[in-house]
Amino acid sequence: MNIAQVAEQRYTTKAFDPSRKIAADDLAALRTLLRNAPSSVNSQPWHFVIAGSDAAKGRIAATLSADFPYNEPKVRNASQVVVLCARESLDEGHLAAILAQEEADGRFANAEAKAAQAKGRAFYVGLHQQQLQDEAAWMDRQVYLALGTLLLGAGALGIDACPIEGFSPEAVDEALGLTAKGLRSRVMVALGYRSEDDFNARLPKSRLPESAVISEI
Repeated sequence: MNIAQVAEQRYTTKAFDPSRKIAADDLAALRTLLRNAPSSVNSQPWHFVIAGSDAAKGRIAATLSADFPYNEPKVRNASQVVVLCARESLDEGHLAAILAQEEADGRFANAEAKAAQAKGRAFYVGLHQQQLQDEAAWMDRQVYLALGTLLLGAGALGIDACPIEGFSPEAVDEALGLTAKGLRSRVMVALGYRSEDDFNARLPKSRLPESAVISEI
């Protein structure tokens, strides 16, 4: 696989073919990518809701019809829609679950190593919760790391994707019952395969030249 070629060829799909569905093996690969996405201090402050049935996609699409009607058909016609959510807070229960999983996965040589990991993570969580007071924004940045992982991974699998910020988080949270679960929807991704109506597929990709965005020192 030429990862640079994948980056050059993937694009934001504007129209999906509703008759084409993502294979189960590819969906499993995408779930693996989401689960293994990087996050600051392995905080994993996220949850991913995958809507695949017409009814599930319809619940999301219904929230778009009033203010974001141009995004409604993308959601309805996609094979799957992923709602990437951030937690309301990195509470003690979540941090304890991460530490327990790390221990179960054999990341600690001894009790001292486990304590050091807990202390280091708690420092950064406390920094954003108390000193910087930007915990929500910090968690959102981690969610967008997962977004980038998903988009590049989908491209590598030949799956088309459209990241969507044009929606009401409050409306989606209510439609999916996210608030009661301590979650906030931050961004969505429609996944599937382009239709012949996708005008963006016929346009050349455009990016600023390397010299404008990359410097070596």
